[in-house]
Amino acid sequence: MEISREAILDKTHYGLKIYAYVLRQYYPDTTVLSVKGRDCGITRNPFNGGKETLRIHIDGVIATHRDTELKTFNGDVFEFAKYHFKTIDEADLLQKINEAVHLNLEIKENDELEWLNEPDDTWYAYCSFFKAPVRNVFPAETLRLHQIFALITSDKYKRITEELRAITNVKEARKFKANRFDYVTLSGTFEKRSDNNLLKHSNLLTIDFDHLENLQELRTQLLNDEYFETEMLFISPSGDGLKWIIRIDVSEVSHSEYFTAVANYIKHNYNIEVDQSGKDVSRACFLPYDPTAFLHKRHQAL
Repeated sequence: MEISREAILDKTHYGLKIYAYVLRQYYPDTTVLSVKGRDCGITRNPFNGGKETLRIHIDGVIATHRDTELKTFNGDVFEFAKYHFKTIDEADLLQKINEAVHLNLEIKENDELEWLNEPDDTWYAYCSFFKAPVRNVFPAETLRLHQIFALITSDKYKRITEELRAITNVKEARKFKANRFDYVTLSGTFEKRSDNNLLKHSNLLTIDFDHLENLQELRTQLLNDEYFETEMLFISPSGDGLKWIIRIDVSEVSHSEYFTAVANYIKHNYNIEVDQSGKDVSRACFLPYDPTAFLHKRHQAL
């Protein structure tokens, strides 16, 4: 059987990764796409002299494009890819996309028992766990999300969370949190907590929402977000904020670029300015007590 369009779209976020790949071949070391809901705004079109006339949008289950200047330049992601890969043969095009974007889709004959030979590609997110205080930058162990979730929902941090929330002085509260709370680096594992000492990225991004007046309302909205699937969500130690953890793909786009794109998305869709500290891959996330925390079912199987 041949590689299908559906299989490619399933591994490229509706085809956005294909657009990003092609555009980066012409404009390396630049942010080529800025996600805003289902719209990526205006970007440069290499097939129109590099003018900022290319608009990319997700229509249903596939990303499409149009040029604001060239009225006949429009279509879906596969039609756009034909310009770059210079082929009109369907099978050849899909195989070139598969190879260029490193999708690792294989062409095999149908076999009812084929799945027995497939490698286990289950995704596990590994994070470093650090004992308090926050000035301790050397991890104690490596944890997966279900283990972090278990700590948050247990009574382990209940007492210090209650003590923190009883402190009214902002400076005292900040000092108490820094000295008393264990923490994790949700974006990966580290030899030492520093952006330069990242061992492996977890493909997770944490978005901090602080000082919310409508915390429960936003919590519901995030869990039902149409574009990003929630991996974990919990109330921050202060009690008036949320920690939203989502999955990202850093194989093609850097952590900081992804953060900027998600921050723009949140501003556009929720009209909220997020804490910019999440741009740092080694950002510390303190572990509070939250028995209502959410964990995606994919992480619940041990």
